[in-house]
Amino acid sequence: MRAADPQTLFFLMGPTGAGKTAAALALATQVPIEIISVDSAQVYRGLDIGTAKPTSAERNAVPHWLIDLLDPAQAYSAARFAVDAQAAIEAILARGRIPLLVGGTMLYARALVSGLDDLPSADPSLRAQLEAQALTHGWPAMHERLADLDPASAARLSPTDSQRIQRALEVVLLTGTPLSALQHQQRAPARPACFISLEPQDRSWLHQRLEQRFSTMVAAGLLDEVRALRQRADLHPNLPSIRSVGYRQAWAHLDGDGDLGLMHDRAVAATRQLAKRQLTWLRSIPQRIIVPCDAEQATPLAVATIRKAIGA
Repeated sequence: MRAADPQTLFFLMGPTGAGKTAAALALATQVPIEIISVDSAQVYRGLDIGTAKPTSAERNAVPHWLIDLLDPAQAYSAARFAVDAQAAIEAILARGRIPLLVGGTMLYARALVSGLDDLPSADPSLRAQLEAQALTHGWPAMHERLADLDPASAARLSPTDSQRIQRALEVVLLTGTPLSALQHQQRAPARPACFISLEPQDRSWLHQRLEQRFSTMVAAGLLDEVRALRQRADLHPNLPSIRSVGYRQAWAHLDGDGDLGLMHDRAVAATRQLAKRQLTWLRSIPQRIIVPCDAEQATPLAVATIRKAIGA
C-alpha cells in the first residue's frame, strides 16, 4: 500500500443523507484511515440522533475526531475547526495512518483548504442587541435592514436565515464594510485538496431518503433528546447548536408551535434546503470526483474511488 500524500487534504463530502458515514466506515475495513468529522452539529455533546452521529460501536471500531467537543451552550467556528482539524491531521499522520475528512459543513472545508476572510470576531453585546431587535420586529425586517447596509449579502440570503443575517449585520456594524466586500479580499493560496463527492443523479431519490431519515430519527427518540436539552436553563433556540436542522423544528414543536405533522414537514423542507446548498457548493469545485450515491453498490463504488484517490 502506498501512503497518501501528506500534503494533500482528502475529503469525502456530499449533501446530508448521501451515505458518507457508511462509505467511510467501509473504507476503514480496508485502509488504515482515521475519520475527521467536518460537521458543525456533531461537535456538540447531546446532539446525537438528529445529527446522525456515528454510534459508540462505530467510533470504537474507527478513530473519529472532532465529535462531542463542546457543550451545546458553547459556540464553535470555522476558524477553530481549521485549527482543530490541522492538529488532528498531524496526529494521524504521525501514527502512519491516513486522515480522511468526512462531512457536509462546507464552510469548515473551505476554512481548512483556503483559510478564512479577515472578519471580526463575534461580539456578544452586539449579537444580543440584534437578537432583541429581531424578537421585536422579526427576521424579515432585519433582512430589510441588511439590504440597506449590504445589498449583495441580503440578495443571497433568505429573509428567514436568522444566523447568517445576524452575522452579516454584525460584520457591517462592527467594521463599516459590507461582509460581501470583505469576502472578496484576496486569500492565501489554497492547500492541495482532493474532494470525493457523493451526489445523487436523481434529486428525488435524495428527497425521499431525507424524508425517511427524519422519520427514523423521530422514531429513534429525537423528541426525547430535545426535551432533555430543553430542561437546561442555559439553552435556547438562538444558540448555534439548537439552530441545527431538525433540532430547531423539534424545539418549536415542543414550544407548542404546530403538531407532529407540521414539525415533520418543516424539518424535511429545511433538510432539503440544506442539501441544496451543499450541492451548490460542491458544484463550484469542477475538479471534484463524483460518486453517484443513488447508484447500485454506491458504497463499494465510493470505497474504490477513495482508495484510488489516496493511492491505497
